[in-house]
Amino acid sequence: MIAPRWLVAPQEYKGTLTATEAAEAMARGVREVSPEVVLDVAPLADGGPGTVDALLSGTRGERRVCRVHGPLGEPVEAAWALLEDGRTAVVEMAAASGLTRMEPSPGNARRASTYGTGELIRAALDTGCERLIVGLGGSATTDGGSGALAALGYRFLDAKGDPLPPGGGALPALARVDSTGRHPRLGQVELMGATDVTSPLLGADGAARLFSPQKGADAQGVEALEAALAHFASVVGDLAAGWPGTGAAGGFGFGLTVLAGARLVPGYELVSRALGLERRVLLAEVVLTGEGRFDRQTSMGKGPGGLARLAREHGTPVELFAGSVQRDEGLELDLFHTVVDLSTQARPGASAADVLREAVARWTAARLKSGR
Repeated sequence: MIAPRWLVAPQEYKGTLTATEAAEAMARGVREVSPEVVLDVAPLADGGPGTVDALLSGTRGERRVCRVHGPLGEPVEAAWALLEDGRTAVVEMAAASGLTRMEPSPGNARRASTYGTGELIRAALDTGCERLIVGLGGSATTDGGSGALAALGYRFLDAKGDPLPPGGGALPALARVDSTGRHPRLGQVELMGATDVTSPLLGADGAARLFSPQKGADAQGVEALEAALAHFASVVGDLAAGWPGTGAAGGFGFGLTVLAGARLVPGYELVSRALGLERRVLLAEVVLTGEGRFDRQTSMGKGPGGLARLAREHGTPVELFAGSVQRDEGLELDLFHTVVDLSTQARPGASAADVLREAVARWTAARLKSGR
C-alpha cells in the first residue's frame, strides 16, 4: 500500500509563529496521529516576512545581516540574501521596517519610515547584483517608500528646499523630489517589488484606509495618511496610484515603481516558482496551509489564497488553519475545503505552536477515521 503524501505549506502567523515554526508544528501534529504519512514541508511566503528564508530554501544562497535603522530610527539588525547564482539579491522590508519592529500607535503610524529598507537595498546594490527582489509586506510604515528612497540618495524637499522629516505624516509638505544623487546602480539592475496584496495606493482598499489601522492609526490618522499619500502621488505621478500592488507596504510599491522604475510582481507567484509548488501540489493528496488571520485580504495576493487557487486547478483539497477568522464581506470561504479557526480551540496556557499542533492532530485523526 502506498503511503499518503501531504503537502504542509503554511505562511507566518503574524507575531506568534514564523512560517518555518508553523510548518514544524503542523508536521508534528500529523506525525503524532499518523507517522506513515509522507510529509512534504514547504514554509510559504508572499513578499512579506519569511520571503528571504523561503527563497533560500528553494534556491539556496548566502544569508547576510546588516545593521540598519528600524521604523522609528532605532538601530536594528536585518537579514537579506544573495542567492546562489550571485546575481540575484533578496531584501525583505519587514526585516528592517516591519510591524514587529514597532509598537502600533497613532503617532508611530505617522512617523514610521522605510529608511532601513533602503539601507538594505543599498547594501545589496553594492554587491554588484544584477537582479534585486524587494519583498513588500508586513510593514510598519505608510510613507510611500519615501524613507527607503531617501536612503538611496533621493531628496524629498519642501517648498523651502529643506528635506522632509521621516514618515508618511510629513508628505503633505512635499514640493518636489530631487533624484540627482540616487544610487548609481539603481538604473543598472532589474528591480522587482514582490507584493503580498493587490491593493492600489489610495481608496478603501489602499495603503492608508485598509492597512494603517493595523499600524496604530486612529480614524483621524487614517484620513491624514490617505491625504498625505494622495499629495505624494500628485507630486510624483498620480497615474500609477490605481495600479494593483502600489498600495503594498504602506505605498512602498508606488514609490518604488514610480521613482525607481521597479516592476511589481505577486510575491506568492515568485516564491511558488522558486519552491516548485505546482509540482509538489500535483504529488500531494491534500494540502495543509495556515496564516494568522483569514479575512478578505487572503484572496488579495496572500500566500494561502494563491496556494488554494493553484491546488483547486489540480483538484487537490486545501485545509486552512487560521489563527482567527474575520467573517467580513468579501471572505472567500470556498477557496478552502476546510477552515479551522484556532481561536475557538485554544486552551489556557498553551503556546501558539501547541494550539496549532493539537488542531492538526485532531483534523488528521478525523480525516483518517473517515477513510478519505
